[in-house]
Amino acid sequence: MSLQAELMDIDSEDRLRADLYNFIGLLLARPAGEMLLEQTAALTGDDSPLGEAIAGLARVAKASTPKGVEREFNALFIGLGRGELLPYASYYLTGFLNEKPLAKLRQDMAALRVTRADNVFEPEDSMASLMETMAGLIVGRFGAPADIERQRTFFNNHIAPWATHFFTDLEGAQSSVLYASVGAVGREFMAIEREAFRMTAG
Repeated sequence: MSLQAELMDIDSEDRLRADLYNFIGLLLARPAGEMLLEQTAALTGDDSPLGEAIAGLARVAKASTPKGVEREFNALFIGLGRGELLPYASYYLTGFLNEKPLAKLRQDMAALRVTRADNVFEPEDSMASLMETMAGLIVGRFGAPADIERQRTFFNNHIAPWATHFFTDLEGAQSSVLYASVGAVGREFMAIEREAFRMTAG
């Protein structure tokens, strides 16, 4: 079966999940440029908590500029020596970078045949990387699309233990403006994913 045929087999709900994982990963990976800000400003949401968070993000994106977002991103994640937040699983779970959570993630990524891109130098346990990896598992970027069990295992092992804590911190960070809204979207989305995986567990 071709990759195109496999992509067609993914239902619309899973494609939307993958799109949201990818979108959050993109916003966390680097400062949003003009095109991404325009796309974000055009988003609409329903009256669910996630929909309201997405609508809130769109409103803030509409009032944001690339230069302002770059300053905010640098203050949050880079800083002079370090930013306000360290968006890595190892740090959130152990208090240190490059610890056991990263080693376990690398083992699991190797088993899933997921490799880090040559032009990416930060540890694989960044939230941006984990969001993009989850999206890839759903749509089959690393081979056949992952079934719900493999998705659940990856989510529970590498995202669930710290994602809500991180996104809540992002919402409340002193430097957060646009990223406070990104945090709200992430927090609501993680709650939905956690509950969905719980309900489909055997």
